[in-house]
Amino acid sequence: MINMKDKSILYLFIDDEPDPIAELTAPVTFELDTTRLVDGKHTLKIVSEDPSGKAGIRIIPFEVRNGPAIAIEGLKEDAVVDGTIPIMINAYGKGDQKSFVITGSETPQSIPYWIFILLVFFVAWAIYFAITSSSINLFTK
Repeated sequence: MINMKDKSILYLFIDDEPDPIAELTAPVTFELDTTRLVDGKHTLKIVSEDPSGKAGIRIIPFEVRNGPAIAIEGLKEDAVVDGTIPIMINAYGKGDQKSFVITGSETPQSIPYWIFILLVFFVAWAIYFAITSSSINLFTK
């Protein structure tokens, strides 16, 4: 039989809270419920105490994003802007964890400028090819 005095005790803290969210004996498997945390950056602090009374600490930073995802088209982070800029914003939730909500989960995006450049080159090449490979010579009588 294993004596509980022979195991390390783990204290789990979220952010700078003075009271632990859990007091467990090692080894342990647990589920961290992030739905109770606000979206943003957090830290999980694990303090362990072995049977001899020595303590160890490990701090793990993480970020919570339980709220709806927000997509922005037309403005990038740290952008320098001038005048009027069109901005498209879309926000969509994940639904529950058991099913995926497809409605509104895709953000429409504008067509990149390089697609238009490729299209112009392709049309110009097609016209050139049609003119040079045609069997009708327009300059002869």
